[in-house]
Amino acid sequence: MIFALVVVPVLGLFFGVHRYLWCRLVRDTTTPGSRPRRTGTAAAYVLPLTALAALLAGRAGVPFPLQQVLAWPGYLWLALVLYLTLALLAGEAVRAVWLRAFAGRETRRQTPATAVTIPAPTPSPDPPHAPSPSSAPTLLPPRTPALPPLAAPPRRLFIARAVAVGASLAATAAVGYGTATTLRGPTAKRVTIPLAKLPRAAHGFRIAVVSDIHLGPILGRAHTRRIVETINRTDPDLVAIVGDLVDGSVADLAPAAEPLRELRSRHGAYFVAGNHEYYSGAAQWVDHVRELGIHPLENAHTELPGFDLAGINDLAGATEHAGPDYDLALGGRDPARAVVLMAHQPVTIHDTVRHGVDLQLSGHTHGGQMWPFTYVAAATNPTVAGLERYGDTQLYVTRGAGAWGPPVRLGAPPDITVVELASMRA
Repeated sequence: MIFALVVVPVLGLFFGVHRYLWCRLVRDTTTPGSRPRRTGTAAAYVLPLTALAALLAGRAGVPFPLQQVLAWPGYLWLALVLYLTLALLAGEAVRAVWLRAFAGRETRRQTPATAVTIPAPTPSPDPPHAPSPSSAPTLLPPRTPALPPLAAPPRRLFIARAVAVGASLAATAAVGYGTATTLRGPTAKRVTIPLAKLPRAAHGFRIAVVSDIHLGPILGRAHTRRIVETINRTDPDLVAIVGDLVDGSVADLAPAAEPLRELRSRHGAYFVAGNHEYYSGAAQWVDHVRELGIHPLENAHTELPGFDLAGINDLAGATEHAGPDYDLALGGRDPARAVVLMAHQPVTIHDTVRHGVDLQLSGHTHGGQMWPFTYVAAATNPTVAGLERYGDTQLYVTRGAGAWGPPVRLGAPPDITVVELASMRA
């Protein structure tokens, strides 16, 4: 029942969009039976199937090397589909205005000609004698009709091709820029957050917050190394990895995660699982990050100089009876001390407020990752990115360091945030 209500409409929309793309990019711009028409039609079948294969390969247990082969074309095509569709929809308005302008111009050219009536000759009586040779009618050869000039391509075809080329160039440029932004790696940004309970001795404590690294078939070891180098350059006191480290199993992605062993900070690195860890074997990843020298916080807390650091499991853990448990994570601590909570999804903020937490650090949203999904992220999360206050609790959401699905970031560049805690007593 759930499959019929969710998956079937999504697949219908997916193939409906591809039908629209075929109509505008192939059918309207090529002639029937031509090689471009055949090539475009073949691509209209192959590309969506490749995208579906890339999406389903991991869960279907496809060997990881084959996942990597499918991922690049499949996921990049998904991004191109989005921006091609948006560009072509904008092109519909251009098409309508252009055709109307041509129609108006054609109407002005077709002015009615003045009719000229040639009177028919008056018949004369037959002459009584045979006509002389000089008066015999001259037989003229039939007039050969003039050949029409070579016909230019129909205006509709010209407009269809112009809109298709413009949309393709715009979509390719957008996806190319977004891909370069992702592969370039995150930039470090800084934000100062005052905490009322923070003692003067902890003033200036710096936490490097990183989330949504999304190691997988596309983003691998080189991506991890860029992130580690960026964090280490900030010289943090502590590193907080707030979920969605991976999209895949330990067996496939352990080499990609290996550079995390090189993280450097004065008080160590800490980790909480995100929803994608629960899709990838959370228990195995918790054990593996511990082997890398990173401390998992599974509904637990630890004391640091001047404040407590706590972590809760992701909401997705509830399917494995390992969801967030605030009582377990915060139980037994001194309520007079400030507490910073690592929680992957910002939607937990309202529970966090009820438990008197001073600051929640989250990720999950990717800042929307690709415009216009920024609006979707804003509609489904209390905070998409940045710092906001909810009662006595502050929430900071990082846009994340990687990308899920298409390795494309547009309108939401990746970041690592150095949160500097400030004492109000300093």
